[in-house]
Amino acid sequence: MTPGLRLELSGISKQYPAVRANDRVGLRVKPGEIHAVLGENGAGKSTLMKIIYGAVQPDEGRIFWNGEPVSVASPAQARRLGISMVYQHFSLFDTLTAAENVWLGLDKSLKLPQVAARIVEVAQSYGLDVEPQRPVHTLSVGERQRVEIVRALLTDPQLLILDEPTSVLTPQAVDKLFVTLRRLADGGTSILYISHKLDEIRALCHHCTVLRGGKVTGEVDPTRESNASLSRLMIGTEPPQLQHRALTAGGVVLQVQGLNLPRQDAFAMDLHDVHFDVHAGEIVGIAGVSGNGQQELMAALSGEDPRAAAAAITLFGQPIGHHSPRRRRKSGLHFVPEERLGRGAVPTLSLAQNTLLTRTEHVSRSGWVNVRRVERLAQDIIARFNVRGGGARSTAKSLSGGNLQKFLVGREISADPKLLIVSQPTWGVDVGAAAQIRGELLKLRDAGCALLVVSEELDELFEISDRLLVIAKGRLSPSVPVALAGIEMIGEWMSGLWDRPTAPAVATPAQA
Repeated sequence: MTPGLRLELSGISKQYPAVRANDRVGLRVKPGEIHAVLGENGAGKSTLMKIIYGAVQPDEGRIFWNGEPVSVASPAQARRLGISMVYQHFSLFDTLTAAENVWLGLDKSLKLPQVAARIVEVAQSYGLDVEPQRPVHTLSVGERQRVEIVRALLTDPQLLILDEPTSVLTPQAVDKLFVTLRRLADGGTSILYISHKLDEIRALCHHCTVLRGGKVTGEVDPTRESNASLSRLMIGTEPPQLQHRALTAGGVVLQVQGLNLPRQDAFAMDLHDVHFDVHAGEIVGIAGVSGNGQQELMAALSGEDPRAAAAAITLFGQPIGHHSPRRRRKSGLHFVPEERLGRGAVPTLSLAQNTLLTRTEHVSRSGWVNVRRVERLAQDIIARFNVRGGGARSTAKSLSGGNLQKFLVGREISADPKLLIVSQPTWGVDVGAAAQIRGELLKLRDAGCALLVVSEELDELFEISDRLLVIAKGRLSPSVPVALAGIEMIGEWMSGLWDRPTAPAVATPAQA
């Protein structure tokens, strides 16, 4: 025990069947300190945070809270101590409203209407747009993350744990969140901050503990480090530089014209007169604040929502607006959704079994599955995309968020699609893995595939896209070549402030 610390961990270890997630980890956090925990996917960061929060019990080691030894048996006990956590994979009930989800973790002496009013007050003061009465199942990933953050802030914590809090926030929202976190730290709140965004860690955090393979490999002052030096500490090397070669795009692969879709519930977004196209050998990026129609557009393009007029969506000139997702895949359209667990993968199924969700080449016409070939396919994806876990037979839920993301992106890329639609391709992925995924997307583009990438990471879109579009309130901006776009301009367009007659728009990649 070290005097004057808010939190101290000593010799914390946790063994799972396939991996030792934490190996005698030590961690010290002072009052009012913003302390980063840095490491590549699968390094043990999330497991360590869950141990602090009482969601996972360590096999060995001790926890000291404000100088006293404690055993944190549950998240409820952690909250009573003054510890709050925002998970990377959200812990919200889909059938309840945002207010009801928040209410579950608060003192029940407060009435639900009081909680709803408090949510609005806190959300507005911190620049986080949250609608208390919306059912969680109608929220995008970014909107759910805002609910989680507001729920944590409402508990007035002594220690706030944030696991990838900005992964689906806009740059403006990130700036507001940082103001909030600095204000909390100035008031004595300690913050444990997990992020793969090295710029954020250097700008925000006072101290940094680095994990690799479940062990602490270093402690540094991030303000004195560069992105390159932090990357070397985290993954042992610097991420490879991407090569975005100029190519002449081919013919139109995907064309969307006059797509109008009314919302399916009161909290969804109407799509209004959406027009755009994607050519072979190009990446078209779509930027926008979460909840502005991205989910509805992805559902229409993937086939999850088949209400579009047949001719409103065409693939190689053939109308597919009414086609099922399976029929679209047979035509060459593959899709990676933003929600990993529950939509991209079934949590309790193995990785091999999860390949069967979109890859049926090893299923006979009579329905027999060649298990050996399916497992070999999964193992090939694991090897190619450096997925760390227990192998093809490990369950999807046993992987870290970043490793599951690599597997899902790899599953679709390895299918050799003619059109790949990806939503949030590197959400929660470390710098090395993010560079690998982006590099694979560029390789696919160079091989002649058409790609549509929806991301709230503007840096990512500028790095890999040939043309950019912005979605705001269910409407789509003109397209603009990346060379003519700037972050400030795209930020304005995210508010719907584009002017069609004067915008530097392009009709085709050739003009770009």
